[in-house]
Amino acid sequence: MAVTVTSLIDKRQYIHKLGYMESEQAIQALAALAQPTRLDVFRLLVKHEPEGLAAGDIARALAVPQNTMSSHLAILSRAGLVWAQRFSRSIIYRADLARLQTVVLFMLRDCCDGRPEICAPLIESLAPCCPPQPKRKAQSSVHA
Repeated sequence: MAVTVTSLIDKRQYIHKLGYMESEQAIQALAALAQPTRLDVFRLLVKHEPEGLAAGDIARALAVPQNTMSSHLAILSRAGLVWAQRFSRSIIYRADLARLQTVVLFMLRDCCDGRPEICAPLIESLAPCCPPQPKRKAQSSVHA
């Protein structure tokens, strides 16, 4: 079976395009966070998980005009980092922590290339940030 040069080129372009889509999504998320107000918005929303905050409350908390805040929230929404839900006359925004996790894992997997000696120190340094809560043992009704 003969393999033509064009079939190899087509396969490489196809593979490149698949990887590019992941990169493009990561770039969009990182670019959205690369602006000080948007980073502050995202950090504020993370602190208010799982309840979220109304757009007006976010604008007041960060002393940003509401029309400017709307633009920032739209950029974060397009990047998939926040999502909104309407309640009556308010729109409540929440951080999409799963999306943040996806971006961070993409960076780790892509940069570390599956080499634990590169990733392990980084992951280890993240652990003290959010230690797991100890699980409570069920108390026995029988005392010794």
